[in-house]
Amino acid sequence: MGQFANYIDGQWIESDKVSRNVSPSNLDDVIGEFAQATAEHTHHAIAAARAEFPKWSQSTPQQRFDLLDRVGTVILERKAELGKLLAREEGKTLPEAIGEVGRAAQIFKFFAGETLRVGGEIVPSVRPGMTVEITREPLGVIGLVTPWNFPIAIPAWKIAPALAYGNCVVIKPADLVPASTWELVRIIAEAGAPAGVINLVMGRGSVVGEVLVESAGIDAISFTGSVSTGRAIGAKCVQSGKKFQLEMGGKNPMVVLDDADLDVAVEACVNGSFYSTGQRCTASSRLIVTEGIHDRFVEAVKARLAKTRVGDALDDATQIGPVVDERQLEQDERYIAIAREEGGTVFGGERVTRDTRGFFLAPALVTGTTPSMRINREEVFGPVASVIKVKDYDEALAVANDTEFGLSAGICTTSLKYANHFKRNVQAGMVMINTATAGVDYHVPFGGRKGSSYGPREQGSYAREFYTTVKTAYVNPGAL
Repeated sequence: MGQFANYIDGQWIESDKVSRNVSPSNLDDVIGEFAQATAEHTHHAIAAARAEFPKWSQSTPQQRFDLLDRVGTVILERKAELGKLLAREEGKTLPEAIGEVGRAAQIFKFFAGETLRVGGEIVPSVRPGMTVEITREPLGVIGLVTPWNFPIAIPAWKIAPALAYGNCVVIKPADLVPASTWELVRIIAEAGAPAGVINLVMGRGSVVGEVLVESAGIDAISFTGSVSTGRAIGAKCVQSGKKFQLEMGGKNPMVVLDDADLDVAVEACVNGSFYSTGQRCTASSRLIVTEGIHDRFVEAVKARLAKTRVGDALDDATQIGPVVDERQLEQDERYIAIAREEGGTVFGGERVTRDTRGFFLAPALVTGTTPSMRINREEVFGPVASVIKVKDYDEALAVANDTEFGLSAGICTTSLKYANHFKRNVQAGMVMINTATAGVDYHVPFGGRKGSSYGPREQGSYAREFYTTVKTAYVNPGAL
């Protein structure tokens, strides 16, 4: 089996140490052996990016447009192939994986257009005869640290704006799922990115990530991952003066009111809570249901889950794929056990046996819970959702906001009054009305508040806030 090498300064560089990438659907399916970058490799990548930055930052919008547009086109042409690879390594069902690949292509196409729309301002000065020019410039060398749950979409939504605005990149993908990012970097390289513009260093966060955060050659860090790691990165960036952007955890509420369309509510909650095996930071993990519809809602969700097929991500019959690895599966089971110990009643939540050895878990619905239970306070990150019964809308909103997180929130109702009030008063960065809390468009801002996010939003035109720096120039034309 050949080694999938790191990509540094336009060269594929192997390592003495490798990590095996194994499918969670079939432990006998080894996707490949991926080079583990050393600290020296990482410093080399940073130096290459620094050396190329003066030239790339002065490239024309047309050059950057052409590169990103070509990348998007190639991704679309290879969508089925890349989707199968993603499904194998991460465990999303094949339709979900192909959809994620398509989203990555759309992101590159969008930011190709953004290269031409940076703009600026010319404003009059308060001093007679003076003018003021306000422009945006590339930030520098950006360190990107991406998670395992969206192996191509999240790298895409970090890499694309970074390159679009003239920055150079060093990316460290999640050690668990490097293949999709490896293919993405190869596409960018073959599309014509100059050596040093894009650099891939695979490996452990304690080695590669540590160098990226500590190095004076990195101007900014964009991180998506756990709360504990994100907070540690943020503290180190403050000490070194780096700009940083953090996307971390979620404990997202979905409110279901008495007047909700039951079918709509069940579809939104099952999709948001359990699809992608619940391994989405925007998943609906707390289902807050008013007492008039509670019993009907719970029975309808149970009936839906009982018919849901868990299995191999590549099986056409599968609706929910495997958990990503043994450690995550054990964490899911631990939280299910804690919910039982605290008095919750669990429907589902058992390991499932299939023809292949894999990390298969039946989706779990926990009823009879209260807001103070750990199952409602801490992020599980699996196919596990809890139900909290409340009296009315006011209590539902209070419970929804009773969390340290604030990424996504939803409500199912046919009342315009409650929908509008919820949009304004729920403490979340993204709000969904009668649709799943998970699943967002590629051209609009993504991010939350409170403990979920820190720094400027990702995606859409709002991404320029992080990937550029503002310059203000005063001009006295009379002296020219």
